[in-house]
Amino acid sequence: MRIGNRDFDTRHHTYIMGILNMTPDSFSDGGSYDSLDAALKRVETMISEGADIIDVGGESTRPGYTQISDEEEIRRILPVIREIKKRFDVPVSVDTYKSAVAQAALEAGADLINDIWGLKYDSQMGTVIARSGAACCLMHNRPEPDYDEFVKDCLKDLEETMTLAERAGIGKDRIILDPGVGFGKTLEQNLLVMKHLDTFNSFDVPVLLGTSRKSMIGLTLQTPSDQRVEGTLATTVMAVLAGVSFIRVHDILANRRAVIMTEAIRDV
Repeated sequence: MRIGNRDFDTRHHTYIMGILNMTPDSFSDGGSYDSLDAALKRVETMISEGADIIDVGGESTRPGYTQISDEEEIRRILPVIREIKKRFDVPVSVDTYKSAVAQAALEAGADLINDIWGLKYDSQMGTVIARSGAACCLMHNRPEPDYDEFVKDCLKDLEETMTLAERAGIGKDRIILDPGVGFGKTLEQNLLVMKHLDTFNSFDVPVLLGTSRKSMIGLTLQTPSDQRVEGTLATTVMAVLAGVSFIRVHDILANRRAVIMTEAIRDV
């Protein structure tokens, strides 16, 4: 799969997407990198620790988040996108579900759009992505955790997302799917996603897993967000063994080491 100017061997390796929140209220690191200088220093650190993609977010989507305007989201992310592309040779992803924000981000140099609503929130998102030729990550989500048969329903929802992408003209070779841990799911349902991770490979596109420091880990281990590295690493190991192509994480170096160790054992 090609993202920006880089080819990713998604069938044989798990790559690391580093999280950069340009927000004051994200659940784990809100306010830590909301100045341009702090953000760029964080990007430099993440790349040195092994991040393959930088995912820039301008609006927190933590439970109970307050939606901000397109203009405010664009104001937060555009300067850092431009500076990352100017200073570093790394693909940039933008975490947004709004087509106007996606359009502005792509024009600023973003290489991938990471849509937490899987093209189901904004009817123009698919068109914006298709016209740009950029890659996209399309996530499973529901307004409420109401399912008949949980895993089957998740797969059906993702089938709908794939259909929307096809209708918009997004090539299958530009799509990544995310099962959406922490979105529209209870603790038990999030754990079921992890248990059945390999089933999400049935669409024959790369899969991304985003579990880093999330409530699934906090509730299971009874730990605050800054003490969830070990729980995240457990999910990273499971992701590698399930054939997941990308993990979206805060703690780059620890997760990179877990990926390398797990792949060495798997491939011996």
